Amino acid sequence: MNIVYSGPEDCPGVVPLFPLGGALLLPRGQMPLNIFEPRYLAMIDDALRGDRIIGVIQPEPDEGRQSSAPALVKVGCIGRITQFAETGDGRLIITLTGISRFRLSEELPVTTPYRQAKVDYLPFAIDFVARSGEEEVDRDALLKALRDFARANDLKIDWKGVNDAPNEALVNALSMMCPFGPREKQALLEAGSLRERAEVLVAITEIELARSGGDPDTTLQ
Repeated sequence: MNIVYSGPEDCPGVVPLFPLGGALLLPRGQMPLNIFEPRYLAMIDDALRGDRIIGVIQPEPDEGRQSSAPALVKVGCIGRITQFAETGDGRLIITLTGISRFRLSEELPVTTPYRQAKVDYLPFAIDFVARSGEEEVDRDALLKALRDFARANDLKIDWKGVNDAPNEALVNALSMMCPFGPREKQALLEAGSLRERAEVLVAITEIELARSGGDPDTTLQ
């Protein structure tokens, strides 16, 4: 990004909200989005005219998709629009780069078609320190879980890219890409540290392997 966010004081206290079930944005991670609903097209237009920041947050898992304004979980992540393209058919293709998680403080009454809220970044000050806690990650356990999952699901993995990736990029990329449900994604988001996120990711993977009949003790060579 062209702008450095060194701490909570560099981030807006009020952010537009993009409720997105089953999605996970993490600091320094990149999330591509296909925007087509009019209210979110308006949100992106407004963000591009301002600080280019929006907050990604999940609806409560039990809300379903019936409500136009579902209750929201309490923790999300802000991202900055770092890529933007028009498709010619009314859609926008954007990429968000994650900055910091936030705790939802208060949703505001607004006249915009999209929701906005006051947010608090202080509980997640660690997010502003790149690669913090990398040395505490059990990389061997993480790679074993990835090998087991890839084998059980017949997935092709770019192992050179995996092996070259630093721990933060590896843990966060796998967390964002993993095909798990909203509750699991939220647990990964709310993990207190990079080590804890890696441990949660390994645990969820082992549970999914056990459910699907995969063998968590078998690894790819």
